Amino acid sequence: MTSIKRELKRKENQERLSSAVATLDIITKNNNIQRNVRNMVKEVLGTLKDEKGGSLSVRAANAISMLDTVTQNPQMQSHIRTMLWQVVSTLESIRE
Repeated sequence: MTSIKRELKRKENQERLSSAVATLDIITKNNNIQRNVRNMVKEVLGTLKDEKGGSLSVRAANAISMLDTVTQNPQMQSHIRTMLWQVVSTLESIRE
């Protein structure tokens, strides 16, 4: 892959990560959401932001796994579950 294509791919991945992080931030700041869900989302945010946790695609894969667990909560509000699924979809598009 040429350096221009590689740089473009890196930039796209960063934009996707920023979008996912922004959505997760909105969830963590919403006091109407159950505390346990907010805390798990904060853990996901920590995983995504931890640059020592591996490459961007590895961090995204780990976050997807964690979000899958979070969305299994039967008492979660449906609109929050939908937001989390959107984040999963965004993170799944991150490839290196």
